[in-house]
Amino acid sequence: MYYSAASARGARVRRSLRAFTSSLSVARVGQGALDEGVIPVAVSVFDRGIPGVRKLDRDLYGALQRAAVDAEADGVELLVNSGWRSPEYQRRMFDRAVLKYGSREEAARWVATAETSAHVLGEAVDVGPPDAAAWLGEHGAAYGLCQIYANEPWHYELRPGAVEPMYADPTEDPRMRS
Repeated sequence: MYYSAASARGARVRRSLRAFTSSLSVARVGQGALDEGVIPVAVSVFDRGIPGVRKLDRDLYGALQRAAVDAEADGVELLVNSGWRSPEYQRRMFDRAVLKYGSREEAARWVATAETSAHVLGEAVDVGPPDAAAWLGEHGAAYGLCQIYANEPWHYELRPGAVEPMYADPTEDPRMRS
């Protein structure tokens, strides 16, 4: 793959700006929230200083890095909106979803419980912005990255051999039954 000096500089500048924004986020939400997996501002897949990125499964993280390099070559910046999450953070997310959607059943279409979430295991990542999720939807299979749920175009897991969303939403996923 060919990279020009200008595109390499541009990538470094974007990563530097993202790291700066990330450091501001730490000050805004506090280290405790970050330690639970909160990612208040989308970060570079290379930002290992953020626990939500650092605690991703090693193989998932490697595939994500390889995809990010190739996406960058196509002019797309692949960012992490959410990665690893503590069980406590996942419980709070689910509880908020119950309030938002009115029932545990409806909330389960969008947020997994702490006992069933692949995020808690570090085996799932939510990517952005939308053009990056679309790029990954088109190219992710080459890295073993699969969009697991049709209703969540941002949610990816390492599933070599899977090329299309596996389930309409999390309620169809047998792993979500606790």
